[in-house]
Amino acid sequence: MTYVVTVDTCIPEDTPEMDPLQRAGAVALIEDGFDSVRAIEGPDGVEVDLLDTIVAVHPGGALLKVIVDAPALAFAEDSVRALVDELLERTELLADWTIERCEVELHQDLAKASLDAADGPDAPPDDPAARKARHAETPTPDRADEGDDAEAKATAVRTQMLGLADELRSFPPVMFGVVENEGGEREGGDDEFTVPPESARLAAGALVYATDILVDELFEDVQVLTQEDAAVAECEGPLWHLERLPDRYALQYDAHFARRFLVTAIAMTTRFTDGSFQRLSCVAEELALRFLLSRTTMTLELYDLLDDDVSAALEAFADNVYEDRDHEWLYDDSTDGIDESPEGVTIGVAPMEFKTWFTPFKEGRYVHPSAANEPEAAA
Repeated sequence: MTYVVTVDTCIPEDTPEMDPLQRAGAVALIEDGFDSVRAIEGPDGVEVDLLDTIVAVHPGGALLKVIVDAPALAFAEDSVRALVDELLERTELLADWTIERCEVELHQDLAKASLDAADGPDAPPDDPAARKARHAETPTPDRADEGDDAEAKATAVRTQMLGLADELRSFPPVMFGVVENEGGEREGGDDEFTVPPESARLAAGALVYATDILVDELFEDVQVLTQEDAAVAECEGPLWHLERLPDRYALQYDAHFARRFLVTAIAMTTRFTDGSFQRLSCVAEELALRFLLSRTTMTLELYDLLDDDVSAALEAFADNVYEDRDHEWLYDDSTDGIDESPEGVTIGVAPMEFKTWFTPFKEGRYVHPSAANEPEAAA
């Protein structure tokens, strides 16, 4: 069975954060280490096949996604931990790094549903497209009445999201529309343009909650395109997000592109949570944020947590993070080429043709080395 193992590695405590050059070097060292491995010997001599890896380095360490074929979840986790531990130990510049987490992340709702339905009348369908449709649909009242109480579940998820809000370190409440006076207190609630702090916290926590779901779904998209060796326009398998990219370039969304887009989404959300985010770096990040906002909204709606105040908080967040909405023109075929037209140049439209999607808007904007354009494309 295929498992995606998430590994969080950290640089030593009391060590200065890595600068962009050091991060690029760390990516190269880790990827070279993985490239030298085809299989891992797990516990009791069980062989675990290494299928794919994604490396996303941030100032404080690296987030690794390691895809393996293993007979059981425990073998996958133990084997990957042993592999990463050995990789760090034998690489002199990474020898002092530590593994903070190594686990297969299962979305708790889908995992519970699968376990409850195993070998029963509600067993998940064998067809991947049918499984996707089943997981994506909104529960009907009859199904919501079964199992755990829907209201209790919504309350638990709301509490979890509020607890995650502090992890979105790059964005203070004002980014979500909370207006404070000079004394640092929120102004009166009669101002229709202010968002209650509680709603802002729920929106922030929902973004963190949805990030894990989005990343896992993008991983599945990468796997589907890799297995079919096809672009999105030709893919017959179910896709979560990449089929919702602008249609005009659908023949160019292949497995290589999907990996770059996934790394971009991980790098962007890592900067959201580690406090280093300043501005979106490229068109691909603008599109990744579009998907994150969509997944966040859908998740809040699923648990009936999306009221007017939370919607306003998310809208304020989007308005503050996006410098403009030029990327939306990619979905309108009538504006194809506007970035290269005299009118587009006059109003300052950023380049949006496909080959520029991973090119930084300006010097100093961070694009992950694994996603950055090849030199000739960037030129």
